[in-house]
Amino acid sequence: MFNYLKTNKMKHLIIYAHPNKASLNHLFKQTVEETLLQQKHEVVVRDLYQLNFDPVLSLEDMDGQRRGIVNEAIRTEQEYIAWAEVVTFIYPIWWTGMPGIMKGYIDRVFSYGFAYRYDSGVQKGLLAGKAAYIINSHGKAKAEYQEIGMDNALKLTSDTGVYTYCGFDIKQHFFFDRADRATAEIIKGWKTAIVDAYAISKPNDKMQEEIEREIPHWEK
Repeated sequence: MFNYLKTNKMKHLIIYAHPNKASLNHLFKQTVEETLLQQKHEVVVRDLYQLNFDPVLSLEDMDGQRRGIVNEAIRTEQEYIAWAEVVTFIYPIWWTGMPGIMKGYIDRVFSYGFAYRYDSGVQKGLLAGKAAYIINSHGKAKAEYQEIGMDNALKLTSDTGVYTYCGFDIKQHFFFDRADRATAEIIKGWKTAIVDAYAISKPNDKMQEEIEREIPHWEK
């Protein structure tokens, strides 16, 4: 099935942050994971809430980063990122930003000497060569965000300020708007868009029918 999708086996890491298993973000995570497994990729999921990840950047962390020392929990996360060829970040937009647990993950895991460094005063992203996908939901309509410039602000603070800063090649960044009011038809379109993002080409009508049969229906 899904024989039009990429077939080269790759190492995919999914970093996921949402506490509710009935959420749309959980559906997005399932859709990505199932799609990648159907393509025979290696997939690891780091569910930050399930892991009870501690997001607080401590003084000990800061002192350790200066000396190139991280604790065991952070080293584990860095080893997963180092292993991955493609990293997918899935989280909702809350208060025009990341959930605290995701921001704390970046604060602690994307440390100096691992994710970036300065060579003679010039910043260098150390995660170059890795691809990134970002999947976000938010409650506001895209038009509302565009009117106040928030759409560009979100991209600047995450894409420019975090992901490309650390060297990631961003392949796709989804902002699924009005998520709390999404209809079944809209959600189906979002799932198809996610599947397409990891595919070599768009599905034809027959393949689209196959997608709709195989991906479980979502009920809000």
